[in-house]
Amino acid sequence: MVLYIPPSKPDQIPVIDLSATHTGDVQACQKAAAEIRKAALDTGFLYVCGHGVPDQLIQDQFAWSKRFFELPLAERMAIHLYQSPTRSGYEPMAGQALDADSPPDLKESFYCGEELPADHPFAMASIRGFGHNQWPASLPGFRTQMLAYHAAMKGLGHHLMRLLALSLELEADHFDRYFTMPMANLRLIKYPPHPAHAAFNQIGAGAHTDWGGLTLLLQDQSGGLEVQDVHGTWLAAPPIEGTYVVNLGDLIQKWTNDIYRSNFHRVRNGVSGSDRYSVPFFYSPNPDALIECIPTCQGPDRPPMHAPCTCQAHMDSRWKETYGKL
Repeated sequence: MVLYIPPSKPDQIPVIDLSATHTGDVQACQKAAAEIRKAALDTGFLYVCGHGVPDQLIQDQFAWSKRFFELPLAERMAIHLYQSPTRSGYEPMAGQALDADSPPDLKESFYCGEELPADHPFAMASIRGFGHNQWPASLPGFRTQMLAYHAAMKGLGHHLMRLLALSLELEADHFDRYFTMPMANLRLIKYPPHPAHAAFNQIGAGAHTDWGGLTLLLQDQSGGLEVQDVHGTWLAAPPIEGTYVVNLGDLIQKWTNDIYRSNFHRVRNGVSGSDRYSVPFFYSPNPDALIECIPTCQGPDRPPMHAPCTCQAHMDSRWKETYGKL
């Protein structure tokens, strides 16, 4: 059983340098894994630098995101996500309520997933994130950029899951079999400046945990992301040049028997005075992956705390909670 260490009270979210881990250097990987473990116990959030994603690809991602949201509303609505059987496409303003006790979120977004032919079994089964992507007709080049960025994020997600396995005293490839066809969703989000007339407790993204495996977040310089520590204090997660914010989702918490944390976070674009852009990438297991407590996180004094579930069943349940329907 992995030794449980009570979370500390961090005053900031750590930055972990992955540069030396890309060569497979054992000592570097173990060092990064130890740092990930501490962050996973404390807040479930960390920054990574030295991630290997080309800076030009990142800058292009922001540029194409802004171009998309500058399209006339009618063009965006033409690819509304509920026109796609796998829920890929445009989500209009206030389309989601991440905090069930609050008004809808002040944001608009775009989803895309794995590009698949219509006759692929996952596309035919209408599994969210697989096939049926919708692309704006008047924005040539947008699809190419989204798919290139999607591929780069899958690579980084794979690398981070191997380090996460090491942090749990498992073999580096322990999770590989669960991510052969991952539920990997890319989302573009635009938050307007926080309006003076907003309803009570209505913000850009209400307090919530993420649903799946890992979230890899690219954020602009506007700020506004906050993370709750174990004592209920909200910590700022400001933008740091050259980094991604990484956080653990609900399925990691289930896998680790509540030892690692899927933590509450929120967004309020109340300082910048301008639009805030962010690009989260959600890297989750295969739809049929069975999520059950891993051996190193249970024992006679810590029995499994969650019933086994498939990734797809869990994700569908969470989607329905925040959108009101599948």
